[in-house]
Amino acid sequence: MPSARTKKEPNSPTPPSDDASPKDSSENSKIKRKRQSQSCDACRARKVRCARENPDDPKGSCKHCITLGIPCTYDYQPKKRGPPNLYLRRLQEAAAAAAAAQQDNQNGTEHPQSPGATSQSAASPTQSALSTSSQVSSFLDSSLSPVQSMHPAAALPPSRYPIAADGFHSQFPPLSMSVPNSFGNSRLPETHGLSSRSPPRSEDPTQYGSPSDQFSTYPLHNWSYKQHQALSILPPSAIPPLSYYYRPHRLEDVAPRDTILLIIALFFDFVYPLTPCVHKPSFMADVHSRREERDPLFFALVMSTVASTLVQVPRSYLPMERHAVRKLAQTCHEASRHISVASYDPPTSMHVVIRYFDCVYHFCEGHDATQHAAFGEAAHIAVTLRMHEESSYEGLDLIECEVRRRTFWLLFGADKSMSILLGRPICLRDEDTTCNFPRELDDEYITPSAYLPQPHGKTAIVSGLNYISRIFALLGEILVRIRVDKRSPPQGQFLTARLEEVQALHSRIVSALAHAPEPLRLKPAHSQSHIPPEYGGAGFRQAAFTEVKDFFDNPNASRANALNPFLVMQANLYVTQQLVRFVIEQYRDELITSLQGSIDEHRVAEDREAVASDLLNILHSIPIQSIATNGPSLVHKVRFVASTLLDAVRKAETAPASAARAHAYLWDFLSILSEIERNYLLDDDRDGTPNDSGMPLMGN
Repeated sequence: MPSARTKKEPNSPTPPSDDASPKDSSENSKIKRKRQSQSCDACRARKVRCARENPDDPKGSCKHCITLGIPCTYDYQPKKRGPPNLYLRRLQEAAAAAAAAQQDNQNGTEHPQSPGATSQSAASPTQSALSTSSQVSSFLDSSLSPVQSMHPAAALPPSRYPIAADGFHSQFPPLSMSVPNSFGNSRLPETHGLSSRSPPRSEDPTQYGSPSDQFSTYPLHNWSYKQHQALSILPPSAIPPLSYYYRPHRLEDVAPRDTILLIIALFFDFVYPLTPCVHKPSFMADVHSRREERDPLFFALVMSTVASTLVQVPRSYLPMERHAVRKLAQTCHEASRHISVASYDPPTSMHVVIRYFDCVYHFCEGHDATQHAAFGEAAHIAVTLRMHEESSYEGLDLIECEVRRRTFWLLFGADKSMSILLGRPICLRDEDTTCNFPRELDDEYITPSAYLPQPHGKTAIVSGLNYISRIFALLGEILVRIRVDKRSPPQGQFLTARLEEVQALHSRIVSALAHAPEPLRLKPAHSQSHIPPEYGGAGFRQAAFTEVKDFFDNPNASRANALNPFLVMQANLYVTQQLVRFVIEQYRDELITSLQGSIDEHRVAEDREAVASDLLNILHSIPIQSIATNGPSLVHKVRFVASTLLDAVRKAETAPASAARAHAYLWDFLSILSEIERNYLLDDDRDGTPNDSGMPLMGN
């Protein structure tokens, strides 16, 4: 072993030196173990060993630099290993900001503010609020510092390549540093909802900043942000941060409180039976206790409730002009949107309800893309909360459980409805859902800790939601099979098995309402196999138009049928049942054609006539006021079935005359439904006039 070590010693990495003095073995080994000092910049860049004449002289030139004739420098500074110490950096930034603020304060005492600036600051509390609420965080300071030094009205130099932003200043007026009223209501004082009777108070410089630490998921992220609150530099634009709107508001900021309470009462009378996604006793208790003045998100819920109600109730029920109703609905929606977008984390069931109401609002207003965006938010927040899984309800109070179940099944039904009527993919699949149906109890029998017994013989309002959810679940099953088979058509025994599944679904949809409670059962006006002549004709059409006009325009008209929630739910239940039945029969016939190569056209025509006759009997068995209360969504379902049936009758060569008459009557009734849809429009530009010819007014 010693001989081996002796052989390896000449191969040691120590470079030979011509004029090195001899040393003893112990000193030589000590030099060998000494770590090489810093290499010069050239050797470090070339990644070669730096061979200096005297290793102890850090300023001496190495042999490589002497050979290459270049200066031998040692300017490189080694960096500390590991991630940067952000905590220390924040401390340094905070100390620098504090020193700068102190210097600015000293300069401010030496140079007093001009009288004009003082009066401007005193006259505009909004500007003062913005100067404290819109301060940018430290990581934006460096990028915004050149802009802050510019004059607000100074035009930006055009880009070398023309873009849309180059013409911004020429097309739009310069932004003012004053913030408009919170929700665009010009009648409100500049105090953003504070009563004029309230005594003046000094503004907290952090009041309108980012939400307080209790709302901050990452409080350290905004640590340096608060250090800059004392700076008086205004941001380069008048757009406040999202957190600016996330603060309590009063209902009077938007409309008189009595008006808001009237609209909420209309919601529970006409809209709630179809969308029971709030708990009425606790909701009204919160409204009367003015919870919106303490909880911004509850204010958003009230605003979305009001907005969706305004576009779903007849105008005659509101002592307001059409343009005023539309303006108030838009203001309420925007007020809710401003607040809710700043409070997604952590998500709550209230977010889902708000977005569902927003979806309804945009649907009635004809904002198709915005409607689907709102629905997408509602559905994905619901999935984030695992509202589709029954296990997620453990540990919640009973009111919260029921609100979540009701809201989820409303989203589930809306998802299937949009899928069939608009051809969209299914978002909430039945196979992913383990959530139970809501308890069939009225709200007054649900408390946070107990379910009280429903009185015997009294049918709960939510039973209508449960039955329509079962129907939509069947629709989801047939839609999944249709789309899977479209991608990979079944053949042979798989085709036979699929046909049996579809026939089983047909039997289930036909009997879906067989065990419905008595208030939800339809009382047919005529036999389903007989279409009386009075279903058509100018006399019936004129009488129906008169009743619709009286319902929408006469404030003194009877509201008994519209106030009957079970009659309103009957229209939705039975029309949706016929829609799903028609979809299943259509696909069943396609499978039979694929299996047998042909199909009995006469039997198909009879099936189509049965669907048209049943749907027509349903529409004639329910008062027109109850049908009208369902709004445009019911019109879309009837139009889908009627248009498809009419195409089938036109293509069929052997269709009986009775089928053509039934379809003609159904198409004639659709003109009445289109008149109902027209009366829900709040946009005068899209509003038409009643069509006396009886032809349907086809809308979006």
